[in-house]
Amino acid sequence: MALRRIAVLSIHTSPLDQPGTGDAGGMNVYVVETSTRIAEAGIEVEIYTRATSSSLPPSVELAPGVTVRHVTAGPFEGLTKDQLPGQLCAVTAGLLRAEASRPEGWFDLIHSHYWLSGQVGWLASERWNVPLVHSMHTMARVKNAELAAGDTPEPEVRVIGEQQVVDAATRLVANTADEKRQLIELYGADPQRVDIVHPGVDLATFTPEDRASARRAKGLASDSIVLLFVGRIQPLKAPDVLLGAAAVMAQDPAIRERLRVVVCGGPSGSGLDRPNALIEQARALGIQDIVRFEPPGDRASLADWYRAADLTVVPSHSESFGLVAVESQACGTPVVAASVGGLRTAVADGVSGALVAGHDPRMYAETILRLVSHNARMVELQAGARMHAAGFGWDNTTRGLLETYHAALQESHPRLSLVSP
Repeated sequence: MALRRIAVLSIHTSPLDQPGTGDAGGMNVYVVETSTRIAEAGIEVEIYTRATSSSLPPSVELAPGVTVRHVTAGPFEGLTKDQLPGQLCAVTAGLLRAEASRPEGWFDLIHSHYWLSGQVGWLASERWNVPLVHSMHTMARVKNAELAAGDTPEPEVRVIGEQQVVDAATRLVANTADEKRQLIELYGADPQRVDIVHPGVDLATFTPEDRASARRAKGLASDSIVLLFVGRIQPLKAPDVLLGAAAVMAQDPAIRERLRVVVCGGPSGSGLDRPNALIEQARALGIQDIVRFEPPGDRASLADWYRAADLTVVPSHSESFGLVAVESQACGTPVVAASVGGLRTAVADGVSGALVAGHDPRMYAETILRLVSHNARMVELQAGARMHAAGFGWDNTTRGLLETYHAALQESHPRLSLVSP
């Protein structure tokens, strides 16, 4: 019996949402890209997410063989991610109800993303007698250990919920070796049940192209020093560190005249408490005239922003991988990133960019200035960025997931086999 159909759970954020705002980010991209390719391998994918509007249709075809199904659970609007644990019973009931309308044995495997989905997947896998594969994406114990100053710690209910999912899952998918180590050391995961599968990048969309043309399209001068931040605006992602670094650099009048900082993204998480915090910070630092705030855009527009930049800066306090860093490098733009978590895999220090220890804006300013002041070095890093990103295609990610699914099926049902991609 081959693997025919899987349920993918992305309860707290829909793959249809625009990455860069709300709770939508790299995980949304991951679910879309891998689900599409899994379907291309001949396996049907049904993605379940919580309905956040009464106007949403019950189901949407995302791609051939991939359907997004909206589960009604709790109020449509106004429910934050932190309030979702109280609705998990309703979400689970909705998922089980949807499956109950199908012939018995409809799904062969569940892949849940993030701990909230894992809680739902745990119960569904027991009811359906199918294996559960789980991807954490982020972990409370890791985030709390690397908390930004003034940020809110993840609650104990999440820590407990994550532990339950780790214990219940048939197999766990870690983005990097570092994440596998964290699962083992912080959650007691069985090393034999944790597979390392790197996330990918769309190498057909994120490609190097003419920087001058990209700058003209974005209204940037050809001789500008362009620093780019892409992502959700919240303390965890530390865009404030970039602004602080820009203020240090702007103390040199010649640098200030050319310096431009572009922030692409929208408030998210604890950043919603002060949605204008970055604007206020730029004003307080006296650099509001060189900082440009842009809303999240589609992938084509985002690729142009990467191409227009000299450097993309990713100063996050915690990252399970760092999809933005790989997208930027695929466009030929080196990255300056915090030396934390998955960023140590996503960025090849000294080859495709630079890793910075800590979050001192002065350290970032020194690193950025050292790079942009040496054209030959920047050319080397641009070439290194493209080469490094080439190893992170989504096809590689999908192959890794299919291998994990095969292992999970064999452990749960030794006679099952996986259809060949």
